[in-house]
Amino acid sequence: MTSPLPSSPAASVLDLAPVVPVVVVSDAADAVPLARALVAGGLPAIEVTLRTPAALDAIRAVADEVPEAVVGAGTVITPEQVRDCVAAGARFLVSPGWTETLLAAMRGSGVPFLPGVSTTSEVVALLERGVREMKFFPAQAAGGTAYLRSLAGPLPQARFCPTGGIGPANARDYLSLPNVGCVGGSWMVPADAVAARDWARIEELARSAAGLRDAGGTCR
Repeated sequence: MTSPLPSSPAASVLDLAPVVPVVVVSDAADAVPLARALVAGGLPAIEVTLRTPAALDAIRAVADEVPEAVVGAGTVITPEQVRDCVAAGARFLVSPGWTETLLAAMRGSGVPFLPGVSTTSEVVALLERGVREMKFFPAQAAGGTAYLRSLAGPLPQARFCPTGGIGPANARDYLSLPNVGCVGGSWMVPADAVAARDWARIEELARSAAGLRDAGGTCR
C-alpha cells in the first residue's frame, strides 16, 4: 500500500489491528450492526469481500454509518471493481493476486491497497514497482509461517497480511514473524452468528482476536 489511510492514526491498514476480519455479507442490512460489533471488539479495519451481490451496498452502508470503522473491499480483481468500491466508500483494497492492469487501477484509486502474492517472484516484482505491503494468499496452502520466515531474510522490506487458513490456533504464529503486520481471517464472524444476528457473540470473538496483539508478547 502506498498512501496513508485517511483520518487514521496509522499509516497502514497493517498497523490498525492484529486481525482484519474478512467478511462475507449476504444481506446489506446486516453490515452496519456487524461492523459496529467488530469495532466495539477492537477490530476497526474490516474487509468486505466482493463475493455476494450485497457487497457494494454493505461497503456503502458501513462507510456512511460507522465512521469509526475503516472499511475496505476484498476479492478485488478488475479495474471496474476498483472504481465501484472506491465510489462506495472503500478506504482500502485487497486482491487475491495481481496483474499490471489491476495494479495500475489500484495505484490510481487514491486509497491504500494490498495486492495478493504467493511466490517470491511476485514479491520481488511488486518491490520493483515500489509496493512493499502485500497480502500473502492462500497463506497456509502457499507455505505458511515457514515460507514467510524464509522471505524475511532476503526481502526484509516486504510486509504481509497473510490470509487463508488462519484461525485462533495459528494466528499468533504468523503475528510473531517480523514481516507480518496483521493477519486476515473470518473466525470472528462465523456464519451461524451472522445468520442469528448475534452481534454480542461477534463482538466477544473480535475482542479476543484484537487481544492477539499483546498475547505472549508476540505482536508489535
